[in-house]
Amino acid sequence: MGSIDGWPQIGTEVIMSRSELRAGGSGANAALAMRHLGQPAHLISAVGNDDFGTWLGTQFHQLRSDFQVCPVPSTVSVGIMHADGERNFFTTQGHLEHLSPGYALEQLPPAACPGSIVLFTGVFLLPALRRDYPYLMNTVASLGYQVALDTGWPSDNWNADNRAEFATWLPLCDHLLINELEALSITDTSNLDSAIAALSAGLKPGATLVVKTGPRGAIGVQNNELIEHASETAAIFDTIGAGDSFNAGYLAARLQGASLPQALSTGCRAAVAILTRFPRHTIVPGEFASVLTHG
Repeated sequence: MGSIDGWPQIGTEVIMSRSELRAGGSGANAALAMRHLGQPAHLISAVGNDDFGTWLGTQFHQLRSDFQVCPVPSTVSVGIMHADGERNFFTTQGHLEHLSPGYALEQLPPAACPGSIVLFTGVFLLPALRRDYPYLMNTVASLGYQVALDTGWPSDNWNADNRAEFATWLPLCDHLLINELEALSITDTSNLDSAIAALSAGLKPGATLVVKTGPRGAIGVQNNELIEHASETAAIFDTIGAGDSFNAGYLAARLQGASLPQALSTGCRAAVAILTRFPRHTIVPGEFASVLTHG
């Protein structure tokens, strides 16, 4: 919903010009972005046992999806867009807290081909999974997949405990996909170059760090080579899912054998193509397949 110029006085009513009810969450956003790009994807997640859960289960046609039905109301998130392009999320706990490691692994077959990728995302909204993240990442790797991770933002912020926990995940990643604020907060620094250097040093050999820098584009580091890609400018009202759309474009390009510069470019173009469309439910599956054409 949006947009607003500032927080209103408590107890008042605000009329907003735009809204859209849609399936959301970082995993769903990335899977739907893959569909927009005409690429296959397999979404493993959960739904609540209520009307919203039933509705959610119908939103991923032309994608493979497996949902654990949890005996609780569905998680609901309201995104409020601000006139300056920033946003806030108000999210209930709901079904996401109940997605179990056992269910997730039961739905995941061995990798069908070399280079297949599993994206872990929404870490801090999935406490039952989060407890077993190192085990899950190692198991996924043993099934023949590369591991991609987008941490998201912890509701209790990047404190010392969350940084220590992240340090156990970092060396297990083949692709770490975070935004600029997350990079600075994880490393507890105000200097992006220092943050990139610290994160890169913790990755295993050959792994890739990607830092999404919003409308400026993205920075990638692999094998000590740093690549910056500037994104094209566009008028965007709804920035929700920007990083997830980038993730889909970047990972889809990598799955096709693209180099790091090509994948950064594809990620940026995918985000711009998807975010400039409002409402999003009008996007036809495969409409943005041309985004994946790279030199």
